[in-house]
Amino acid sequence: MARMHTRRRGSSGSDKPATDENPEWSDVDAEDIESRVVELAEQGHDPSVIGLKLRDEGVKGVPVPDVKLATGKKLTEILEEHDADSEYPEDLRNLMAQAVRLREHMEENGQDYQNKRALQNTESKIRRLANYYRGDEIDEEFTYTYERAAELLADE
Repeated sequence: MARMHTRRRGSSGSDKPATDENPEWSDVDAEDIESRVVELAEQGHDPSVIGLKLRDEGVKGVPVPDVKLATGKKLTEILEEHDADSEYPEDLRNLMAQAVRLREHMEENGQDYQNKRALQNTESKIRRLANYYRGDEIDEEFTYTYERAAELLADE
């Protein structure tokens, strides 16, 4: 992934195996997977954490390496169907949480210019991501403010 606010190059990572069918050793029923996904979401887990739990713990002891291959639907699609998805996408919510933490830190440490810059960069990323999601995943009228982000995180 290319870094947005640095001179450094992006870091490479591993790719998923190129396959279009679920491995035979993971023969969990799609309905069991869906009910487990909804159950984990109701416990307050984010989609990325749910995917890790399904991979590591599995459903009824059988690991699920890829929810989409096993069920034919993305994890977020399953959450939307069962009205268990959150109001904002996970990446946007995580950035807003980071911005709130940085803003609180800046109120106590006004001379911390490094984190002042980090806050500016984080809020810039939020605005970019909001433009990407606006009208589709989030409300057309959405604009980022610290107050709105703090209120969102207080609700959780």
